[in-house]
Amino acid sequence: MKSYGQYCALARGLDVIGDRWTLLIVRELLVGPRRYSELREGLPGIATNLLAERLRDLEEHGVVARDAEGTYQLTEWGQELSAPVHALARWAAPLMATPQGDDTFRSTWLALPVAVIFNGIDKRRPRLTIEIRSNDAAVTIESRNGAVWVEPGPATSPDLVITGPPDGIVGLLMGALSETSAAEQGVTIGGDLHRLARLRGG
Repeated sequence: MKSYGQYCALARGLDVIGDRWTLLIVRELLVGPRRYSELREGLPGIATNLLAERLRDLEEHGVVARDAEGTYQLTEWGQELSAPVHALARWAAPLMATPQGDDTFRSTWLALPVAVIFNGIDKRRPRLTIEIRSNDAAVTIESRNGAVWVEPGPATSPDLVITGPPDGIVGLLMGALSETSAAEQGVTIGGDLHRLARLRGG
């Protein structure tokens, strides 16, 4: 990427992460280390040579590192992008009101809205395991010790199972959709939905 050539922290930062696809690569790595093939799977539409170029640039700038087995992960400095990425997602949350339409979706992308909706540590949150089934694969939302996070794969003993299209599921997690409204969008719920409300503090 051509530098903005400005002595400004924002411009300098955009010199590093302002290219198309770069922040989406960061999104994938915020979930955890990824192999090249896993990054390609999580970034439908990116050209192979472009992904390689973006990863090389991020490595050169010290945002991403690669281990001996070729697995990519964020450096300690790269992990600090968590706060601005979540802030950007929080700002863009109203845009999620538009239905999915033809947009692609990966279940692991739920990690970002979950981090935004259930931000920080709140010791009042109940212990809860939610299995989400949408499109490509199941993921598990865990609430433990006041923190909420997403893990890939189905839950062993979920307290709540939510199945359906991603826009309906995100709306339900946010509290923007009632159980009836979510059902009208094709979402099915197994278990007591009031437990999810308690997770949000409702």
